[in-house]
Amino acid sequence: MIDRNFWKGKRVFVTGSTGFKGSWLCVWLNEMGARVTSYSLAPPTSPSLFELAEVDKISGWQDGDIRELKTLTQAIKKADPEIVFHLAAQSLVRESYANPVETYATNVMGSVNLLEAVRSVPGIRSVVMVTTDKCYENKEWYWGYREDEPMGGFDPYSSSKGCAELVTSAYRRSFFHPQDYGKKHTTAIASARAGNVIGGGDFATDRLIPDIIRAIDAGEQVVIRSPNAIRPWQHVLEPLSGYLVLAQKLYQNGVEFAEAWNFGPLDEDAKPVEWIVKTLCELWPGNKGYTIQNNQPFHEATYLKLDISKAKSLLDWMPRWNLKVTLETIVDWYCTPGIEKLNKTLRQIRKYHNE
Repeated sequence: MIDRNFWKGKRVFVTGSTGFKGSWLCVWLNEMGARVTSYSLAPPTSPSLFELAEVDKISGWQDGDIRELKTLTQAIKKADPEIVFHLAAQSLVRESYANPVETYATNVMGSVNLLEAVRSVPGIRSVVMVTTDKCYENKEWYWGYREDEPMGGFDPYSSSKGCAELVTSAYRRSFFHPQDYGKKHTTAIASARAGNVIGGGDFATDRLIPDIIRAIDAGEQVVIRSPNAIRPWQHVLEPLSGYLVLAQKLYQNGVEFAEAWNFGPLDEDAKPVEWIVKTLCELWPGNKGYTIQNNQPFHEATYLKLDISKAKSLLDWMPRWNLKVTLETIVDWYCTPGIEKLNKTLRQIRKYHNE
């Protein structure tokens, strides 16, 4: 359970704050009274949730690149955080095919730089390194992957996140070893792997929900690829709640929770792409339906699920919103006028938190 009192006054450093998940996280932390400092490049899209929710005003935002170790280290030292969330990443599969070098530089060396910067601030108690469900060596199993499954990744994005997991593990064992906790350091580091995160405020290209919204707004048919691909869909607040609970546990219990964690939906919410599109179109008035694109230009996994037994048992974490509720909240968010987007974001956070 997320303890609002725990977060009040906590100094928190967030990378990737101009991204979809990072913006939601900064708004949530600020709503609970945390003192947030954020570090990221300028918003990748316009509009963006970062701008609509005025995240720069609530998080002391610094425009910076995680590939620049010196600048990142200076920012962390100045913020002097107690808790760090690392979300900055190149997070698109198709983009990783177009720009593999940038993807590896951001996702692998960016993670190295973040952890190296953490070493310079002894007061940091809790670090959550966010990766992805795609970090696993995907064998197209019909059951979920557990945290001890082998890392892998067919495409540059997926493998770069598998590399980021290995980097996190190596730094934890080399510089923040559990046996040295309380003697040589007081920093507990964990990694968090989430499924396909959806929700209001996502405007990225080549992502299912934003592509659907843009097509509907333009009065066009939605064009989808890989209609039979099954993914662990979840509202953005679901994994964020897991990250918050995990950060609390790391702060309060130290290395007992310093390992990898999955945060995904219940099994029944792992649905095909076509089911998502059809359901969302039914919820949205005036849509023109959808069509299927048959010429898939690159490899994309057909089946991917996460086993969340560990988080359920040891963190007492559970998904709260099923997929139908998630899609309803998405339509509600995007149908809200722009000037009301921040209030809508806050209302959805409070609704989720109080359920």
